[in-house]
Amino acid sequence: MKQCPRCQQTYSDDALNFCLNDGELLTTFQQEPASPRFEDPPTMILDQARRTNPINWPGTASPPAQWTGGQQQMQAHPAGMMGSYAAKRDSTLPTIALIIGILSLPLVCCYGGLWLGLPAAILGYMGMRNADRDPSRYGGRGMAIGGMVLGIIGVLSTIAFIILVVIGNIAS
Repeated sequence: MKQCPRCQQTYSDDALNFCLNDGELLTTFQQEPASPRFEDPPTMILDQARRTNPINWPGTASPPAQWTGGQQQMQAHPAGMMGSYAAKRDSTLPTIALIIGILSLPLVCCYGGLWLGLPAAILGYMGMRNADRDPSRYGGRGMAIGGMVLGIIGVLSTIAFIILVVIGNIAS
């Protein structure tokens, strides 16, 4: 049998690990008559409610205190990791490069490939360089490469379109 230490609900199903009422971790419970040798299980005092979904736990959360023969002992964190979280990396330049590179392709016939493709290639190169130099601060290397490639394709397509228009005007 198992018992919830918080609400004192007992369960006969040994497959249960958490209380169905409040989610507390169940402890084994033996039905013995009260005797001088019967001791209550040790009490652990936590500063916050126990979370039972490990998927949403941050990677640097402190483990609960471990019971070690009558004394509580907390496990220490590596230096500098307490309360920290991973900051989101900046991917502004790669995003702008990709958007401008995508817009440069349908505007090839209006010479937009030159005016949008060239900045897309430059911003894509700058975003890729930032992501290579400091990957902990800058992200979006794939978007930067995509924006740079689409910008170069837009510029080359516009140059080819201009050449075809000039050749068509000369031929007629």
